[in-house]
Amino acid sequence: MRLQNRLNAVVYDTVIIGAGLSGLAAGIRLAYYEKKVCVVEKHYTIGGLNSFYRLRKRDHDVGLHAVTNYAAPGTKTGPLSKLLRQLRLRWEDFALCPQIESSVVFPGHTLRFNNEFEFFRSQVEQEFPSQKDGFNRLVERINSHDELHLTNETASARAVLNETLSDQVLIDMLFCPLMFYGSPTPHDMDFSQFVIMFKSIFEEGFARPARGVRLIMKNLVNHFRKLGGELRLKSGVQKILSENGHATGVLLDNGDVIEAKNVLSSAGIAETLRLSDCPAPLQAENPPGAISFVETIFSLDCQPADLGHRQTIVFYNDADPFHYEPPTDPCDLRSGIVCSPNNFQYGEGDEIEEGRIRITALADPKYWEPLSDDAYYPAKDDWCARIAAAAVKHIPDFRKHVVDTDMFTPRTITKFTSHLNGAVYGAPKKVRDGRTHLDNLFICGTDQGFLGIIGSMLSGISMANLHLLK
Repeated sequence: MRLQNRLNAVVYDTVIIGAGLSGLAAGIRLAYYEKKVCVVEKHYTIGGLNSFYRLRKRDHDVGLHAVTNYAAPGTKTGPLSKLLRQLRLRWEDFALCPQIESSVVFPGHTLRFNNEFEFFRSQVEQEFPSQKDGFNRLVERINSHDELHLTNETASARAVLNETLSDQVLIDMLFCPLMFYGSPTPHDMDFSQFVIMFKSIFEEGFARPARGVRLIMKNLVNHFRKLGGELRLKSGVQKILSENGHATGVLLDNGDVIEAKNVLSSAGIAETLRLSDCPAPLQAENPPGAISFVETIFSLDCQPADLGHRQTIVFYNDADPFHYEPPTDPCDLRSGIVCSPNNFQYGEGDEIEEGRIRITALADPKYWEPLSDDAYYPAKDDWCARIAAAAVKHIPDFRKHVVDTDMFTPRTITKFTSHLNGAVYGAPKKVRDGRTHLDNLFICGTDQGFLGIIGSMLSGISMANLHLLK
């Protein structure tokens, strides 16, 4: 194979695959220390799993329901504060507006929560009084666990919860939002991943940028470029080049070669190994994930609050027990998430004028990805209506007020992120230290093990600090 167009014979300190949150955060961290960095992105826009788009004169976020790990401006501790310090960003660069209130709804039980953990603790004690002491022991164990330690061994979170709690409904209610927002594993989570998500959702809480995820993404890109970083869009990676166990750069889809001393990939571990021509047995040890979703977005002619819906996010489940797994049907109607971007504590002038309801459900990628266009679009219409009908058991019926609808599926996720199977949370087996079979090829992002919007950025920062700023 002839390698074409070696770009100006420039050798970068690091080339980063993917202009999502983790890739851009790593790029900023490296560029701040005057490293020569190039971020390559296969699509025409930034963001990856947390991108944004415009359709029929409406702006939509792709993955964002809420930013987890909320902290009030000026807070000195916690993941968000650490992130801002590491990237030299300001609180106003994120402009976060806290949630109003969210809930987990199961048959016969509802747990409400906001950004004050003691309120959630009181809800658990009220709904499950016999579990009070066990829940408090679980919280102590969570808060004493170093979930970010890169040498943690994998452990079953379900096994840990069964040691402290005896009510399986409460256990499933704790798992439900944490799994929906971060688990690549059917039925269970690694305990460190559970702790990350428990702290980020229940102890710290939800918020939303006043103007959606595009505010965060554009501020990251502007900051990266001001520091001298290079961003190349519409530059998909065909292959990670290597010699003698050492990555030398990347070959782009158009034949260009970018040479670099290090390669950092946010594409996912299975996807990165395939790009690097690694041995088949190693690929087999790191299979792609299988957990994927559909997301429906409904635009309304009124505010959700006008219909009596004032909660920010509702995690619902109608089954006993709760099932978190790739469904046998195209979508799983037994459980889901309802999010209203309108129901955050916006400042004056920041409110979203048009009402929005977003509903997420587990989906089977093996159904959605092979469909022809003739079958795909009618299937979307059919399942969009079914998902709405399932959700209105738990929120006021909004369907007569819908003025526009959009829906994306595992097929959409694969197209715009290259994640195999449309696996939103990547592979079940995480690579905490980011190392691969090549001595200077590292991964960051979801498959490194940090989750959520803040976690993704901290992953890029931690990998830059650990491997690339020596």
